[in-house]
Amino acid sequence: MATDFKNKRVTVVGMARSGIAAARALDGLGARVTITDKKPLSELSAQVAALNNGRINVEAGGHPERIFLETDLIVLSPGVPKLAPILKAREQGVPVISELELAWQLSESPYIGITGTNGKSTVTTLVGLMLAKAGKKVLVAGNIGNALTEDVAQLRGQDWIVAELSSFQLEDIDTFKPRIAAILNVTQDHLDRYHDLTEYGEAKARVFKNQQKDDVLVLNFDDAEVKAFATRTAASIIPFSRLQRFNPGACIQDGHLLFNNQRVLKIDEIRIKGVHNLENALAATALSLVAGADIASVAAVLREYPGLEHRLEFVRKRNGVIYINDSKGTNVGAVVKSVEGFTSPVILIAGGLDKGSDFSPLYNLFAEKVKLLVLIGKAADKMEETLGSATETVRAASLGEAVRIAAEQAQLGDVVLLSPACASFDMFKDFEDRGRKFKEAVKKL
Repeated sequence: MATDFKNKRVTVVGMARSGIAAARALDGLGARVTITDKKPLSELSAQVAALNNGRINVEAGGHPERIFLETDLIVLSPGVPKLAPILKAREQGVPVISELELAWQLSESPYIGITGTNGKSTVTTLVGLMLAKAGKKVLVAGNIGNALTEDVAQLRGQDWIVAELSSFQLEDIDTFKPRIAAILNVTQDHLDRYHDLTEYGEAKARVFKNQQKDDVLVLNFDDAEVKAFATRTAASIIPFSRLQRFNPGACIQDGHLLFNNQRVLKIDEIRIKGVHNLENALAATALSLVAGADIASVAAVLREYPGLEHRLEFVRKRNGVIYINDSKGTNVGAVVKSVEGFTSPVILIAGGLDKGSDFSPLYNLFAEKVKLLVLIGKAADKMEETLGSATETVRAASLGEAVRIAAEQAQLGDVVLLSPACASFDMFKDFEDRGRKFKEAVKKL
């Protein structure tokens, strides 16, 4: 559904990866592009260089109102706040869309859209690998790393575009309609942006906003918030469940992963371990088989795939103690699934930048499974107040100190787990930076 952008005035908001990609794509299509960012120009030299030409107008150090009112279209990067000039422009009839909607308007390939609080990157990667192994031509992009508009030519001629979609990306869609969509789970996250879990869930639900009866929606029927969406869509529902039996759907029976009552493989053959990864495997299986993959290709990927960095990543075993990097565990729901999966005593390193989370759902789990809680970062006070009486709790001034404390207290058979339940930006560049610093500290022991 290619759109003509020639000579259109377009304002792109945000100079992170998605914004830069959108600006370059629009410029290549002949639009008159302005890109804006709140950071001063002195902090944006790499981004300006990435624009790769002098045609795109850069407005740094703020967002002047005129660039929103004197334009034909506004394209928002994910997570851009609801700025007053944008709201005013919308009231005056200026269309406001996300980078995802822009990619959709430039695409000539069907989409598989995958969203949820946790597991998006793993499921998106698995589906891409499964479809590729089945001989499909696939582009994997979105929130997973490469922006969807990074290479417009790649949006055409694919059998499938497999897109990881955050709630931020879905907020400002208009016509985006994935042929197949999935909502993996909805647990509290980003409550510094959304008023409550309901508003956050509604952002996720936009993935099926435009779906019709010929489209497919894959839902986690073990998650009450997600299961409720089944009554609100025109799409055909395919459930997946770790705890219930479904046909049609993906489920577990007699130690096997089943889809539509056909055995795919034994669950102990799945290489990635953990309760949450079993759910990820079910979702990826359902999505891939609906999209035309064969069972052999799906099973082969599940046997081979080692998992993503910073997602329950094995770091090393030292003195009988296993060290695990789960830096991507940035919310309460992710930590629940991570800790639940261990039968050994856990020494947990947690904390960071609070996203408005309620940490109380962790209390009973920590009382049962966590022998020592080591807290770091700005959220340490709040977490200790909520969770400190559940188990022995100590504070560390840095991640390196937290690793040293954990190593000193660990005994044979213990697991030292970094799974912070918080964002990383108080102490680190991002969750990847935090995870790598953890691995460096562990390897120095």
